[in-house]
Amino acid sequence: MKKDERDYRFGVPEADELDDDVETRSAVADAPLHQARLDKAIVTMAPEFSRSHLQTLIEAGHVRLDGAVVAVASRKVRIGQRIEVDLVPTAESRAFRPEAIALAIVFEDEQLLVIDKPAGLVVHPAAGHWGGTLLNGLLAHHPGAAALPRAGIVHRLDKDTSGLMVVAKTLPAMTALSRAIAAREVDREYLALAHGEVETASMSIDAPIGRDPRSRVRMAVVKSGKAARTDVRRIAVGGLVSALRCTLHTGRTHQIRVHLASRGHPLVADALYGGRPLLGLTRQALHAVQLQFVHPVTLAPVRFDAPPPLDFTDAWRAATT
Repeated sequence: MKKDERDYRFGVPEADELDDDVETRSAVADAPLHQARLDKAIVTMAPEFSRSHLQTLIEAGHVRLDGAVVAVASRKVRIGQRIEVDLVPTAESRAFRPEAIALAIVFEDEQLLVIDKPAGLVVHPAAGHWGGTLLNGLLAHHPGAAALPRAGIVHRLDKDTSGLMVVAKTLPAMTALSRAIAAREVDREYLALAHGEVETASMSIDAPIGRDPRSRVRMAVVKSGKAARTDVRRIAVGGLVSALRCTLHTGRTHQIRVHLASRGHPLVADALYGGRPLLGLTRQALHAVQLQFVHPVTLAPVRFDAPPPLDFTDAWRAATT
């Protein structure tokens, strides 16, 4: 595997895939370390790392006793043995690095850019996705991203939601856009395909959203949640699916997915909230189709539209014809 092809999203690289600048520390076990566990011994050599991370280094083959790789954290150390450890950085510390990722840029000037995010692209590094994210691509796209919080990202789309996002390129633009989003001055519209027949031509779902008390990976409509409002307009009903256009007035996590599921209309292929695959879709049927806001510097109103990708377009056509 070539150095620039490595995937650091999961754990640490194997011992034969080290970066050239990884530090190797060594020490000879003295009397206090005799019969100590190997993971406890290397904690004394690298106290700036957590014991759990050092255990992953052992498992990945980055620790040696007298030159021989030892991959068992509980192995006992004997006095006089030479301990060597390759101090590979944590996955988190490797996350904020530039990566050449193709970005579908709809608009760009010196202050901001608007991106048509594909389904499957994670916006921000997190557990399980420490690389290959939009943030990594932004760091590679323009130098100023490294000086901005979250590389200029002011709002997010879920991994499997496609469509438009605005990203700041300067701190003043980021501040202005963040304030505009908080003040609900950024208009965001989505196309959605939901299970069942939405009976009314339009409705407003005004229900607070918070963490689902039964599942930490889900959100839910809960009394203790934050205020959330989604306007829903029915475009068509085809068979067992409703084609919808949704307008966000707030930006809670999974908002459209949660609000529609709470009304008995989960998104097609949204397994987390009870939506079954249908019409050829294997990812949640949600696309950010339109974005409108006031440019943070020119103060001119701007509007951007992005047609859905092919999988969504085919499903939408099947549901509306």
